[in-house]
Amino acid sequence: MTEHTRTADFRLSDGAPAPPPWLAEPRLALARCILESHQRAFGTPLLAGVCADASPLQRAQALFAAPLMVLAHDGQDPGSDPGPRLTYANRAALLLWRRRWGEMVGMPSRLTAPEAERAERRQALLQARAGEAIAGYSGIRMDSSGRRFQIHGARLWTLHNDQGQPCGQAARFSTWWWL
Repeated sequence: MTEHTRTADFRLSDGAPAPPPWLAEPRLALARCILESHQRAFGTPLLAGVCADASPLQRAQALFAAPLMVLAHDGQDPGSDPGPRLTYANRAALLLWRRRWGEMVGMPSRLTAPEAERAERRQALLQARAGEAIAGYSGIRMDSSGRRFQIHGARLWTLHNDQGQPCGQAARFSTWWWL
């Protein structure tokens, strides 16, 4: 691959540099949805210090750079096959799961957990869907190499689109340890 080819891969059709995927549409709208739906579900901001009047780009960048893990998936039934697919993972989540954006976003979200833990995970997702949100969730997950870790004190909440309709779910946690 030539230098020209590598550079061309990161440019828009007009020659401008392409933004990273978490700063491109429709991810700007998804970041807003994640932040606003958390506020709606828990009555508190997901990220302290992000002003309501911040630009969509500033909000998306703050969410991606946050030190806590934030993930989202589409609104598919958690009991279906393949179930929900991840639509978002911030930098902290990508590092923890040891995956790149293109590997993580789009994969079935059930693959973030070991097979033996998936039924319990599915129940938590259904509980969060029925009640709009849950707090204090703990469960076992695994990274891309199969290394297991425990998450603790997670929040799960329903994402709502601009019309107020459910359009997915998100999770955030900051406490975890390797097993």
